[in-house]
Amino acid sequence: MSVSAPAKLTLKDYKSDLHNDWCPGCGDFGILTGIQMAIQQMQIDPDKLAVFSGIGCSGKTPHYINAYGFHTLHGRVLTVATGGRLANTDLTVIALGGDGDGYGIGAGYFVGTGRRNVDFTYIVHNNNVYGLTKGQASPTLSKGKKTKSMPEQAIQDGINPVAMAVASGYTFIARAYALEPKYLASIIVKAVEHKGSALVDVLQTCPTYNDLYTKEWYEGADLPEKRSRLYKLEERGYDGKVSDPNDREEIVAKKAAAVARSYEDDPIPIGIYYQAELPTYEDAVMQRIPALGEKPLVEQDVFHRDVQPLLEAMR
Repeated sequence: MSVSAPAKLTLKDYKSDLHNDWCPGCGDFGILTGIQMAIQQMQIDPDKLAVFSGIGCSGKTPHYINAYGFHTLHGRVLTVATGGRLANTDLTVIALGGDGDGYGIGAGYFVGTGRRNVDFTYIVHNNNVYGLTKGQASPTLSKGKKTKSMPEQAIQDGINPVAMAVASGYTFIARAYALEPKYLASIIVKAVEHKGSALVDVLQTCPTYNDLYTKEWYEGADLPEKRSRLYKLEERGYDGKVSDPNDREEIVAKKAAAVARSYEDDPIPIGIYYQAELPTYEDAVMQRIPALGEKPLVEQDVFHRDVQPLLEAMR
């Protein structure tokens, strides 16, 4: 009896049947499409994919993806995603959050995740405002800027997510644009395939509350030369990948180059800023607990183990 090859999963297979209630024209639609395109290109089994999210408009993303979804607490998505990844290393884990969720209340967890170098991808919807709560300035809005929803200009300096990720220890750092879903999908594929902590900061339009960084602004419609305010790093010969992970000088040089590029603002670079293949947190855990290298924690018989030696060691 012949066995037919498994059917190739289509983009439709990764879409849920839940109604999407984001505002019309929101950049979240482009990010959702980019994610679905990426996982379809990789042919990831929906049963082997877990998508975690924080609070905010971006928090709804798992509802619209046919996979395991976890809608967590404000700023805590990375801690929950870390637990999910360590409990079941057979899963592909994608975490999602907004710039307020990830770079504001979740900033401490953002740094801790980079330090650990856990093997999963974190995608941030960066639109410079708290879109779900009426458009207050988020941590990424520059000082002196004022959107239509703000009574006064921002009085604090905006943070630099790419530079913060470099300093925190993320081993894959990229930036993309929500309204270029095909390019975004290509970046997400590389981020998911990377072994280690991957950040994809996505410049995202919020047509309801942010009238500064609009689709027209990114396209440079207001400029005399009508040029895009974005450029792709690889098209200008930039390569942020570390060729020898044991060469500290190369790592430092690549990190310095990534930080320097991250401060360019006209035009803004998108693409991969930095990438290095370094030992992950899972590698360290499995060295300490070899049994986890044989099968994931969720498959371990933890309820019938003799814990007496552990109790004795704690005395």
